[in-house]
Amino acid sequence: MTDSKTLFAKAKTLMPGGVNSPVRAFKSVGMEPLFIKSAKGDTITDVSGKTYIDYVGSWGPMITGHADERILNAIYEAAKDGTSFGAPHEREIELAEMVINAVPSAEMVRMVSSGTEAVMSALRLARGFTGRDDIIKFEGCYHGHTDSMLVKAGSGVETLGLPDSPGVPSELAGHTLTATYNDLESVEALFNARKNKVACVILEPVAGNMGVFVPADGFLRGLRQLCDKHGALLIFDEVITGFRVSYGGAQKLYGVPPDLTTLGKIIGGGLPVGCYGGKKEIMSKIAPEGPVYQAGTLSGNPLAMAAGIAALKILREPGVYESLEEKSKRLTDGIKSAAERHGVKICQNRVGSMFSAFFTESKVYDYASAKTSDVKKFAKFFALMLDRGIYIAPSQFEAGFMSLAHNNKDIDATIKAVDESFSALVG
Repeated sequence: MTDSKTLFAKAKTLMPGGVNSPVRAFKSVGMEPLFIKSAKGDTITDVSGKTYIDYVGSWGPMITGHADERILNAIYEAAKDGTSFGAPHEREIELAEMVINAVPSAEMVRMVSSGTEAVMSALRLARGFTGRDDIIKFEGCYHGHTDSMLVKAGSGVETLGLPDSPGVPSELAGHTLTATYNDLESVEALFNARKNKVACVILEPVAGNMGVFVPADGFLRGLRQLCDKHGALLIFDEVITGFRVSYGGAQKLYGVPPDLTTLGKIIGGGLPVGCYGGKKEIMSKIAPEGPVYQAGTLSGNPLAMAAGIAALKILREPGVYESLEEKSKRLTDGIKSAAERHGVKICQNRVGSMFSAFFTESKVYDYASAKTSDVKKFAKFFALMLDRGIYIAPSQFEAGFMSLAHNNKDIDATIKAVDESFSALVG
């Protein structure tokens, strides 16, 4: 039988670090990665045949659970008509209409193939629309690996202990300004320092790539006001939060409309997809209607569109988000009780079905407070949980995700594993 160790050894001769995305290498937890053979419902199974209750969910998109039959059937039916056209088709219209009807600020959308591509395109559009070059982002927020965004970029670089990425020209990085999440004064100061030069402010409205940060009361509304005051666009990166924290995303949950929104993950039902959208007057600047160029052969891919349509139909059914809330609360309440019982100091943040437990006594609300976490203690906890059949993200600085496929039996088994792991951690 092939095992993960053997596969990883071979993978390292063929791919940098043996992986196709850095956090998968398990470096921050001092282990070698599991190679997954299959996934179904709320579980994944490795190549050695061991099954785990999964709270990674392919980093968020598997909100209905792995291999949902309704989504698989939609993909199969679409595949019978062809896997790629490189031409317009009806399914991309149907998914676009569903997204526009759900997301408050979206009047038009453009489909792309990933969240990174959506962000890259939205930034170019913001610069083209405003005629300005500077961008304000926030420490700890990750927006994909496009050059402008690899400045204090959260989990991916933080997990590996890397500085801002080599390969990004200093001239380009100089147009990326970094503010402190939940600190409006830091944003105002950057606007004042670069008067009439800031094209946009971009953020995850609920941060999910340094673990979960919850926006403070008035923070998102304050950003909306600052952008209006200074003539800049407000971009919500909802690649994680879109259709995760509500049907319509964080902007619907908090009642703050951005000018542009980037989406991904869930709107493809687990297949590679992304999109960006916003006001018609802004989106009309995109080619072929306007001068801002963006293109992609696989944009609007029929399989991804079919999967996304099926996923959103499931998510708009009555009671879906109430169920996710109930399950997530059951889990996080259980983790909190176990921590108190064993005297383990954690800060637990949650918005809907995305959550984090930071190994710190501090409240976590920005990059600096997240960095107070004890990553060595987390690594031990990760290994203890894995031994007990629970698969969580191999990084202190990532969110966990609940799905509709999780059931109370598995959630209670997870809480039991947490209790045993905390006991071993302090024993």
